[in-house]
Amino acid sequence: MAKACSLLLLLVFAVSCASVVGSHGSHGSKLSPEYYKSTCPDALSIVEARVEAALKKEPRMGASLLRLHFHDCFVNGCDGSILLDDNSVFAGEKTAAPNNNSARGYDVVDDIKAELEKACPGVVSCADILAIAARDSTVVLGGPSWKVKLGRRDSTTASKNAARKFIPAPSFNLSALIFSFRAQGLSVKDLVALSGAHTIGLARCTSFRARVYDDSNIDPSFAKSLRRRCPRTGKDNVPRSLDLRTPKSFDNFYFRNLLKKKGLLHSDQELFNGASIDSLVKKYAANSSRFFKQFSKSMIKMGNIKPLTGNSGEIRTNCRKVN
Repeated sequence: MAKACSLLLLLVFAVSCASVVGSHGSHGSKLSPEYYKSTCPDALSIVEARVEAALKKEPRMGASLLRLHFHDCFVNGCDGSILLDDNSVFAGEKTAAPNNNSARGYDVVDDIKAELEKACPGVVSCADILAIAARDSTVVLGGPSWKVKLGRRDSTTASKNAARKFIPAPSFNLSALIFSFRAQGLSVKDLVALSGAHTIGLARCTSFRARVYDDSNIDPSFAKSLRRRCPRTGKDNVPRSLDLRTPKSFDNFYFRNLLKKKGLLHSDQELFNGASIDSLVKKYAANSSRFFKQFSKSMIKMGNIKPLTGNSGEIRTNCRKVN
């Protein structure tokens, strides 16, 4: 997820899984692609237009918006909590290590929210904006589309500690990645497919330094070129594309890079490092349509993590603060 840099992205394991999976059944059925059909019929087109404008100005923003949705959902569910600024009551998720100085796109979300408030005040949640914007960003950059299930409400609190705990780190090995995704009710197949979001976006030197100096399962020439950009000390924030081949296109080159030991992050290459899931990486590297199909399914599933519905939460008028 430009993603997506950390992913991309965390308890007694059994208890955590049981509670998350259970919440999917109780809340997920209330989400629907038609949720705003009568209350805000132009909602989807408004988000789409603003996302397209933002990506035309800066293609990298697509990865940033996709990553915001991922990082939101992995911390207490898809509830827009990542968008809340710190206040006197809580330290929010924006300043947690996985997000600080790397999560971005907040201004674009503000812009989308302002347009929606003009069209239908107090109707469309910030959490749903993130889900729609993630889909639209993927489509604009050449990736698949899917019907986004809607009807989430917004959290009235955020947790810096939860963000530190649940968002997977670029240093994670395969077992830690599997554990963190399963804790959210996501399978190994979801893990591999969603990691494919790293076909777009950038990562900072501090996120891949250990890989290029310490890992053995890395192409030597690839490591050498990265060391020139990322010294052992300093230049922590120097960025590098997660997919050096086609960084602005949502395609399957991320997986093709892994086959050549050219994954930028340690956590990326762990997906193709002699384990049973190597077969999934090979499958998606060979067939982009299979990757796209599973990515769409996994995004819908991820967007279904513990949504607030009914009378829970609120519909924020400003995504940065509680009403």
